[in-house]
Amino acid sequence: VWVVGQSFMKEDQILKWPVKLIPSEPTLDNYVEIFTTPLSRQELSLLRWLFNSVYVTTLSTTGVLIVTSMAGYAFARLCFPGKNLLFFGLGASFLVPGVMLLIPSFMLMRALGWIDTHHALIWPPLAGFFGVFFMRQFFLAIPGELAEAAVIDGASAFGIYWRVFLPLSRPAVATLGIFTFLFIWNDFTWPLVVLNSDEMRTLPVGLVVFLGEYWSYQGIVMAGAVVSSAPVLFVYIIFQRQITRAVMATGFGGR
Repeated sequence: VWVVGQSFMKEDQILKWPVKLIPSEPTLDNYVEIFTTPLSRQELSLLRWLFNSVYVTTLSTTGVLIVTSMAGYAFARLCFPGKNLLFFGLGASFLVPGVMLLIPSFMLMRALGWIDTHHALIWPPLAGFFGVFFMRQFFLAIPGELAEAAVIDGASAFGIYWRVFLPLSRPAVATLGIFTFLFIWNDFTWPLVVLNSDEMRTLPVGLVVFLGEYWSYQGIVMAGAVVSSAPVLFVYIIFQRQITRAVMATGFGGR
């Protein structure tokens, strides 16, 4: 409340004592400033970095949901040689701290020519193990009789996934989508490592530059913080019902 309130205040109102949570004369000047005024060191406004974050997060989250749902279904319901070995091998990679993978991942991005491009932010999350494990556990909780009935009706393996398992897994997909969205949106270290140019920055990295420019203007800084956190809150409010359903479904499946 304090951050949001100060984002709608002028500087003279912010500096008054006692501190007020609700502005007496609300103004949008701080938001107009961050969206229209270029920073002094480059002809970019916060709007450019906001667009980059939305673009990267949307594409990467969509890709993660597609890959992990299909991989989770394969590990849960399909039989193929080396399935368990491959699954546990992927699980072992999940135990490696992310900091240890930073340099090898950077070298791979450089070999692919993806340094200072959004490809370096969009594609790596698709190789994560958490989403595969999460979807696999959810698919295991779905009764096998549904798949058997679909086989009798002549459905293929992909048809069972697409027509039976995927519609039933909407709460799990929504939950995984929110977790993935939050992780990618708030990621700071990896974009800082692989992005060099100002116009390619995402919002968390750009905010560091932004705070350096406007550190003495508290209202503008608070407006930037609100803009950075607003999409996260919006996504959570929209999909909170799906999160509850996924948790309940997982609990019932474990009985």
